[in-house]
Amino acid sequence: MHQLNRIETGVPQTGADDGQVFYRVFHSVASRPYNVANIELFLAISVLISNRPVRANLYLIKTQPGVLFFMTVTYSSYLKVDELLKCQHPLSEGPEHDELLFITIHQSYELWFKQLLHELDFLIRLFNQGEQNRALHTLKRVDSIYRTLIQQVDILETLTPLEFMSFRDRLSTASGFQSYQFRELEFLYGAKDAKKLENYPEGSEHHQRLQKRLESPTLWDAFLGFLAGQGHDIPDSVLNRDYSKVADPSKAVQRVLIDIYRNDPLVSEICEALVDIDTSLQQWRYRHVKMVERTIGSKMGTGGSSGVGYLQSTLFRPVFPDLWAIRSEF
Repeated sequence: MHQLNRIETGVPQTGADDGQVFYRVFHSVASRPYNVANIELFLAISVLISNRPVRANLYLIKTQPGVLFFMTVTYSSYLKVDELLKCQHPLSEGPEHDELLFITIHQSYELWFKQLLHELDFLIRLFNQGEQNRALHTLKRVDSIYRTLIQQVDILETLTPLEFMSFRDRLSTASGFQSYQFRELEFLYGAKDAKKLENYPEGSEHHQRLQKRLESPTLWDAFLGFLAGQGHDIPDSVLNRDYSKVADPSKAVQRVLIDIYRNDPLVSEICEALVDIDTSLQQWRYRHVKMVERTIGSKMGTGGSSGVGYLQSTLFRPVFPDLWAIRSEF
């Protein structure tokens, strides 16, 4: 339970406790719109007045004029644990014991996809700003996340074919192909395909997010822009291409990359970090294909997908082909 405290701003507080500080400061900003910025101002002024740390781990809520409520932050309230644990709803009768594992793993995938999008968008901004060291650090974090995704396949592989079949029919038309966050990642890496938007209702949030990704520069585009900003000779035709299309490998870019490997150790390390991510992504795809194959064989996938056949067609397709093409040139 949260500990709820109430302070009447119209009633003077006495003593030298935190309550007095909160009253004095909040009274001075009570007339302002109640938002995050004013909460931060409130806490900052509290430190100045009291000349000592105040309890910054508080939810502050103005519920009515002249009344301030605040609640201490707990592990559960910060992480929304109660809400999170209510998001698993098996549909099988009983329910079947193994359905919860299937739901938990795929929900955790979606959380990691969210984090990957968060990190990769940040990485693009770093490339745009020419931040070499921070970009390298972020690339290593992204690769670590992919290695975690690979390890999660180990858990899914404990699900036998019979255990999966005990609830598979309950999935009905649901399919992993419908994951809009995974489609966002594909677009961000450069696998642009406007037809994939057809799986999402036009005007929906998911459709809008994918449309934006389709029209935006990829991670590779941002990296090439970063190289151009470092003085490398990246052709204008490469930098100003149609972002809604798949980028073709470029001999001119490959020549630049070869020169970087030979003469720029830090940027060549960034190149290798991109290769690490590419490798981990391909490893995850392969592990996922083999897991599906050992679970359902050559059966059609859920939601009417072709199952293993389609998944196999996605293997061994690097997202940064130019970085692979130069390997034989050294």
